[in-house]
Amino acid sequence: MAEKRRVSCRDIPGRTREYETIFILKPDVSNEVIGATNSKIRGVLEAGGGTLLKIENWGRRKLAYEVKKQLKGIYIFFRYLGNPGLVEEIERNLHLTDSVIRQYSVKIAENVDPATRTSEVTDELFANASVPGPDEEAIATGQAGARPFGDEDEEGAFDFEEAVFGKVDEPTRRGD
Repeated sequence: MAEKRRVSCRDIPGRTREYETIFILKPDVSNEVIGATNSKIRGVLEAGGGTLLKIENWGRRKLAYEVKKQLKGIYIFFRYLGNPGLVEEIERNLHLTDSVIRQYSVKIAENVDPATRTSEVTDELFANASVPGPDEEAIATGQAGARPFGDEDEEGAFDFEEAVFGKVDEPTRRGD
């Protein structure tokens, strides 16, 4: 028996819906597992007639509450075009993947003309999505190589005022 596509009376023929899916991976998974999971979801998306618009790796972050005995997770963001049945298939595949601890999908827009939406995903960006950035705690404590804002001064010390207020010229005295 052929699979029936879910259709709403609000759907205009030739148009699709725009969705965002965020899924959280276990914090100790390797970059290869992240890449394999991303490739699996991309394959499901393309097999279902969808179009991947954007993919981002938001890095390792602290969870708001414990999920499957994990306090941190690696957040992956997908934005794509597809039909309602595609979202169900993506979520089904995420649910069956052992390294995924949580997923969430939302509909962004209905009746989107696929010709007006261009994909921002290149092979390089897709490959970069399998490498998480530094841990948010490492950034906050200064243990990561990246600074949240601003630069170090000549002596190597972080200048908070310059980071917040920008470069300020020496103050002038009144009457000069």
